[in-house]
Amino acid sequence: MSDVQLNTLEALIADLGDIPVITESKVVRRRSRDFFWYSPILNEQLDGKSADLIVAPRNEADVIRTASACARHRVPITVRAGGTGNYGQAVPLKGGVLLDISALTDIEWVRPGHLRVGAGAKMNAIDAETQTSGFELRMHPSTKRTATIGGFVAGGSGGVGSVTYGGLREHGNILAARIVTMEEEPRVIELRGDAAQKINRAYGTTGIITVLEMPLAPAWKWIDVVVAFDEFMDAAAFGFEAALADGLVKKLLAPITWPLPSYFGALKPHCPDGKSILIAMIAEASLESFKALLGSRGAITLESPTDDSPGQVPLYEYTWNHTTLQVLKSDRSVTYLQCLYPHDRLLEKVAEMREIFPDEVLQHLEFIRFGGRVTCSGLPVVRYNDADRLNEIISLHEQRGVYIANPHVYTVEDGSRYKRADADQLGFKHEVDPHGLLNPGKMRSFVSSRP
Repeated sequence: MSDVQLNTLEALIADLGDIPVITESKVVRRRSRDFFWYSPILNEQLDGKSADLIVAPRNEADVIRTASACARHRVPITVRAGGTGNYGQAVPLKGGVLLDISALTDIEWVRPGHLRVGAGAKMNAIDAETQTSGFELRMHPSTKRTATIGGFVAGGSGGVGSVTYGGLREHGNILAARIVTMEEEPRVIELRGDAAQKINRAYGTTGIITVLEMPLAPAWKWIDVVVAFDEFMDAAAFGFEAALADGLVKKLLAPITWPLPSYFGALKPHCPDGKSILIAMIAEASLESFKALLGSRGAITLESPTDDSPGQVPLYEYTWNHTTLQVLKSDRSVTYLQCLYPHDRLLEKVAEMREIFPDEVLQHLEFIRFGGRVTCSGLPVVRYNDADRLNEIISLHEQRGVYIANPHVYTVEDGSRYKRADADQLGFKHEVDPHGLLNPGKMRSFVSSRP
């Protein structure tokens, strides 16, 4: 149920003038959802939550005008674009305006090693543009073909490419962000360098992102590789060794335990029965070295150039959160977790979790760099019983030194492995959103000091 009165909405629409607005309830409800249904807990908590209307700005001037009108009328704004998040980031809790920034797609410039681009640009479109000059984005989620750069920065943390470049939080992985504040007279603020972290994974609560500057990486010819292993721990051990091999140019290393590959649709012919697999993206120039490192420890069942053109299913769409999605397509009784393993006891802790949860928590790892050290994020598929048991599984991981970023909560704080909002983000929100109108309810520590 919306917190906004009908007469307020009518006055707001009048103030918006010629800015495109959608009020058709079916469309608004559908666009007010993301992939929160991955979680049975969020699926229950967020069911029925919806904006009152969609506003589709054509440019930054429209964003400023919308922010001003909403601030004057005290109408909440929830920003969305591709809506590929998993935690309800783009789901309005208090009704109001769903601000669809999908039209903000202009690439202002591409220079060697970096670009400046509108927040609504799809990540595959960005790569298509930059690859012509020999560069590509450093990292992307498994939803690259539908995700936008603004949504990734506002709601994500890392992905394909993080095995080399770490997560978005690493120094240098976001160069700058241009934001519009949520005030009666909105300001446009340029956050450069580490100041741009104030909007990273803040779910749109700390400003409306309109433009981003992002670093680029060399655009290698990537080869998709699947390696089959008799034992999952062998796949994990080799993945760790390959991640540590700094001379190997790689973009993805993901060990996945059997029976998860049995759900992998078009990839199943390359997933032998009973075998765990390692999914990898290796630069063509490093493929020979990759094979030499592997030796006879596993069998390569697929070796093919990466192809994410329309009609194709790239290998990265079987990794990161797509691994869970592949299973959910045929078994809606499962869910997942997000784990961070300690770098100095990595394989030991992976083996320990397998021993404690042999059939209930099905292992899927993604090797990443974190604070300069190689470790891995775990995105295991969990056989779901009820919320109490899921919370017990989370607690048992944390008691044994495996951090959990809980994907079954919708607030910035509770989804963090630190269980708190970043102090800079919380303080910045008071500066740019004094009335608490940006995605209200998603930063629970924020209390507005203004009426």
